[in-house]
Amino acid sequence: MSSGDQVCKQFQTLLYCFGVYHWRERLRRIVVSTLLFAASVVTFRRGRRWLRLAAVAVAGGALYRGADAARRLVSPAPWALDRAKYDGLASILPLDDVDRALDVGCGSGRSLVGLAPHLPDGCDVIGLDVFDDRVILGNGPQLAKRNGSRAGIDVSPVAGDASRLPFADGSFGLVTACRVAHDIPEDRRAAAFDELRRVCADDGTVGLLELPITPDGVGDYEAYWRRCLADAGLEVERVTTIERTRRPGEPYVAIAATPE
Repeated sequence: MSSGDQVCKQFQTLLYCFGVYHWRERLRRIVVSTLLFAASVVTFRRGRRWLRLAAVAVAGGALYRGADAARRLVSPAPWALDRAKYDGLASILPLDDVDRALDVGCGSGRSLVGLAPHLPDGCDVIGLDVFDDRVILGNGPQLAKRNGSRAGIDVSPVAGDASRLPFADGSFGLVTACRVAHDIPEDRRAAAFDELRRVCADDGTVGLLELPITPDGVGDYEAYWRRCLADAGLEVERVTTIERTRRPGEPYVAIAATPE
């Protein structure tokens, strides 16, 4: 049984399983904190007074760090969608007549599930990702396909690189990239946006959903993402922002752009 299947089995009573984000780092912190706490308990029991005081301080820090890592381990929750951001993106996209859609950086399927209610029946949906489970536990094509199926769409997962999309020019009426562009290394980011433009049909639309994350020294994140699209030959048609529940004042930006 794969690691993804093991994770999903734990949440089999829930509708979706999107994997555990940054699981290696967070599990490592939990293990280290547990070992420090155990060592502090032994020291407290056997040590002298000043060692006991130090042990209490170390144990308190270990408990705090371990609890924080445990909280982050399920943030975002493997079963949670946070549909509002995808509804916001869908609200600015012309989706009624889309017959073929590509979601770049689909991961375990969150964006596919989020957009599913807005896609027309019979739409051919492709989900592309590198499917690297070192960051997201369980991230793989089988998980993206299963989550899509539970949302009512038949997803065809394809392993690939956003800067070298394995599709012909003008293949899709809709191309989306949800919360993935900021993860693409800066030296390959322009190539990735060029690829979004290349595989989008001349009468199609590119939909971008992004976090307020930009290169150092760039303050206006909406202007930055608009410029990335424009530099790739895409004309921005509509823009909206979606507030983030956990980080008020740092909204997502959703942009719809069409080939010039």
